[in-house]
Amino acid sequence: MTTFQGAYTALITPFVADGSKVDFDRLAQNMEQQAAGGVSGVVPCGTTGESPTLSDQEHRALVEKVVELAKPRGLTVIAGAGSNDTNYAIHLHRFSHAVGADAALHVTPYYNKPSQEGLYQHFMAIADSCDLPIVLYNIPGRTTVALTGDTIHRLSAHPNIRAIKEATGSLDLASEINLRTDLQLLSGDDSLTLPIASVGGVGVISVVSNLVPERVAALCEAFLNNDWPAAQEFHRELFALSRGLLGLAVNPVPIKTALALLGRDTGTVRLPLCSPDDDVRQSIKKLLAAGNLQSAKVPV
Repeated sequence: MTTFQGAYTALITPFVADGSKVDFDRLAQNMEQQAAGGVSGVVPCGTTGESPTLSDQEHRALVEKVVELAKPRGLTVIAGAGSNDTNYAIHLHRFSHAVGADAALHVTPYYNKPSQEGLYQHFMAIADSCDLPIVLYNIPGRTTVALTGDTIHRLSAHPNIRAIKEATGSLDLASEINLRTDLQLLSGDDSLTLPIASVGGVGVISVVSNLVPERVAALCEAFLNNDWPAAQEFHRELFALSRGLLGLAVNPVPIKTALALLGRDTGTVRLPLCSPDDDVRQSIKKLLAAGNLQSAKVPV
């Protein structure tokens, strides 16, 4: 049975400079860096991967390619498959299963604003559609709706619902999930990975690990081995970078800008997202310098 512990990178989707297509060569390079950094796995086609602006063909091609690249490198793949259309979520879920993903990440439906019963039925329909494990994704800041502790408890009874990416910012809810369910609890906020670990978390689906996979992996390894002093040190090292990159502009704009400054991505995001202004770019440069990450001499 697949377990979900440690650091999982919420992969950016690399685009060519004009954003017209996915840069699969760059994707392969990024995957190599993730494997070398020691993460447990990767998550393509999530929020960080700009899934709302991917065509169905691009989405499926990305999941298939990431699975192909991940398996020889020993990386677990949690494929983004969430939608506010239950039927489309089932379509992506079954596709992810068919191409060999280890699990699928399903966000709470956005814009529709379903009730808790609607959320329950949505996730149960997906869980019943095939035997691929599900990681629930609770992020009301993006979707406007949140799973309550009671609904998470109900969903946890389904054998295919195995973990949750918790991004409400509430340690009370994280504690409740740990106390009331057997779900594997993953942080959805880089700055809260260690606090959530203190109440039962076993890992993180990380944005910052696109930049520093080895540091995020080391943080998770430390607390999973009950080395809390080392975990605190890694947390302190990562905190400014985590808060800064996720606070300067909407994700994934800052992380893609940072990767571009390091010569590891074009930095291109698709509309309605757009490149940051110069003040934000300069702030990102300062964060990289403070984190001992040297900017490449490349135009951005």
